[in-house]
Amino acid sequence: MISLGPISWLLLSPVIGGALLFFVPAKKENILKNISFAAVVSSLVAAVYAFWKYDRTAGGFQFVDKIEWVPKLGISYHVGVDGINLVLLLMTAIISFCGVIVSCKVKDRLKEYLIFYLFLIAGCFGVLSALNIFFIYFFYECAVVPVFPLIGVWGSGNKEYAAMKLTLYLTLGAVLALLAILSLYFVTGLHTFDLIVIQAALLAHPLPSEFQRWAFPLIMVGFGVILTLWPFHTWSPMGYAAAPTSVSMLHAGVLKKLGAYAIIRLGIGLMPTGAQLWMPIVTWIAVINIIYCGFVAYTQKDLKYILGYSSCSHMGYILLGLSCLTPVALNGTVFFMFAHGIMASLGFALVGFIYEQTHTRQLEDWGGLGKQMPLAATLFIMMAMASAGLPGFANFVGEVTILAGAWDKTRWQAIAAVAGLVITAGYMLKTVRLGFQGPLNPKWISLHDIPGAEKLPYLILIIVLLAVGFFPSILMPTIAGATASIWRGF
Repeated sequence: MISLGPISWLLLSPVIGGALLFFVPAKKENILKNISFAAVVSSLVAAVYAFWKYDRTAGGFQFVDKIEWVPKLGISYHVGVDGINLVLLLMTAIISFCGVIVSCKVKDRLKEYLIFYLFLIAGCFGVLSALNIFFIYFFYECAVVPVFPLIGVWGSGNKEYAAMKLTLYLTLGAVLALLAILSLYFVTGLHTFDLIVIQAALLAHPLPSEFQRWAFPLIMVGFGVILTLWPFHTWSPMGYAAAPTSVSMLHAGVLKKLGAYAIIRLGIGLMPTGAQLWMPIVTWIAVINIIYCGFVAYTQKDLKYILGYSSCSHMGYILLGLSCLTPVALNGTVFFMFAHGIMASLGFALVGFIYEQTHTRQLEDWGGLGKQMPLAATLFIMMAMASAGLPGFANFVGEVTILAGAWDKTRWQAIAAVAGLVITAGYMLKTVRLGFQGPLNPKWISLHDIPGAEKLPYLILIIVLLAVGFFPSILMPTIAGATASIWRGF
């Protein structure tokens, strides 16, 4: 009899929930919502349990489940967590829980929407928990595919073009990454996709330098596309603008982090020589991400485009942290991935709530909304301050740690990254002033604040952001214990 641990249950819960929805009539909306809610609650409980029970003293991969699938090719269902993906799975579970609550407001074809949304969540969990490279790639595709119908059918504005552009960009990146993965399979000569086996073998016999020289860029660019590596970032703000609120939350909060996670595991972890060769170039690309996308965000008038380009700018800090190739910077990167995921999800959730009432995202149309919806305005201002790196929020800890890790190795790039924080403060303060302060636009006299139980997802996200900001020790020791093993190859 097969016994499954908490990580398998975390992954299977949205799969089972999505499958059950097929058998529920579309008119039974309460049942649809209850099943979806139960699925994400189950995942959240499993994530919290794994985080609580993880043995930080022992370290390494824990809660491991392995079921052979195609033994001759070295393909197996193999999941487990160390301090890196454990933290990211917890982030994903929190955002997914909040996202499903927001999703229940969808009025058109709710059944189909929730099915796609739960499978999207399952794909994200799969990438972050799989310890077999075949399944990392498989779940990556499972996470990307549902985004197309979710935006193309339930999106707004130029949704068909946005969905198509997103799909083409991410497919191109996935093909590049697949070339590197298949090449890795044959070059190692191990005839397995098992990440643990490959890591152990490469400690004694590293991959040939020539192979790493051309394979690492394929991993970096292939997964960097979803991380919005400049100049392959243009699909992302458009996707944000067209996507439904809950999809924007997962898009900004989780999907981008899948690219960074894959680069850590398959790029830096397996190809250290290639990383040392190419990462000096990536440091400057990171600076472009931070500065260029920050200035573009400043010029935008659509709230989703402001947050979209802001997110692209913040991905520059993740790229900078990865490219430094220092333990301190990598610790800060994983911490910042968690912080940015929670913060970005909160931002898009708030914009979606206000858009449902105003039916406009144009900043110049809002004006004085703080008078009508003080809670929503307060939460947005707190989110804006977190984005700008204000102490007390989790983003500050991640950014400072990345900059500290970058200072000795890439000093000029670190200085440019600090300038990026000033740009972020500029457009976020501008957004707060024009949207929530000043005289109230008479059109919005009938608007209402976040009611009753609907406050739950917003409050959860801001509480997590503050708790981790004030007490970074909640996450940092867990992360540091796992990142130490990455540097054995350097």
